[in-house]
Amino acid sequence: MPAPVRITILFMPQFRYPFALGGPYGYNSDHKTHDQYSLQIMFQDSTPVFEFRGPLGIPVQIGSSLALLVAFYLFVAGANLFSALIIVMMLLAAIFLHELGHAWASEVQGVPVRRIVLYGGGGFCENKRSATAYEQEFIVVMGPIVNLALWALCSLGAYWLWEGIIADGSFVQIGRNAPIDPRITLAQHLELFAMINGFLAVFNLIPVQPLDGGKLLHLILLRLTHAEAAMKITGRIGLILSVLWIPGLIFFYGMGWWILFFIPSIPLHFAMARGRLA
Repeated sequence: MPAPVRITILFMPQFRYPFALGGPYGYNSDHKTHDQYSLQIMFQDSTPVFEFRGPLGIPVQIGSSLALLVAFYLFVAGANLFSALIIVMMLLAAIFLHELGHAWASEVQGVPVRRIVLYGGGGFCENKRSATAYEQEFIVVMGPIVNLALWALCSLGAYWLWEGIIADGSFVQIGRNAPIDPRITLAQHLELFAMINGFLAVFNLIPVQPLDGGKLLHLILLRLTHAEAAMKITGRIGLILSVLWIPGLIFFYGMGWWILFFIPSIPLHFAMARGRLA
């Protein structure tokens, strides 16, 4: 079982907001997604070192900065190599499946996906054309839904395994060299993967830019009011949360929580709150 350690990944956002022709949260002329435009990632690189054909025939590219992520995680967490690699691989799998959820939602609506990229700062899904606001509602929400589904399935699987382990008495071990029931290890790893996916789902639904929660808030407001008001309200809510973000991170990190050290842009949300973006 990997040792319980903190997960810390640094995200430094750009101040560029992903509004473009084709509607709110539409893509720029080269149709790159919000993640690529909204984040300046300290681990980001543009040169893929490995590429394979993923589900739905979508190219998946791996950035060289993943090695930096592993090194950084080992330095911060102080975990042994094997445990750290397990946790990093689980985190990357959860991020990949999150992006695959976005990609699937794009494909089923006729928005072709150019590629999915995984790198040291996370991942992004790049489309070949702009998506309408209605299409983007489904695209945005599918990422967190995938993580929530994985959290539920892994939690149920771990619960089922623990029930069997306790019923069989396998949980009680006598002696240092007593054999360990492999179901215990599997249940522990399922719990860990469930925890990672649950955290990513909740984290991504926080209503700040460029997280999915910020996009969903704006898209919902577009259904209720006009575009300028929707942007201002989204910006004001995001501005309040951005100001509170750093002391919140310090508190949770001090409590030993697992965090993604993401810092939302105060200037970006301030500009939105004033209606300066279009």
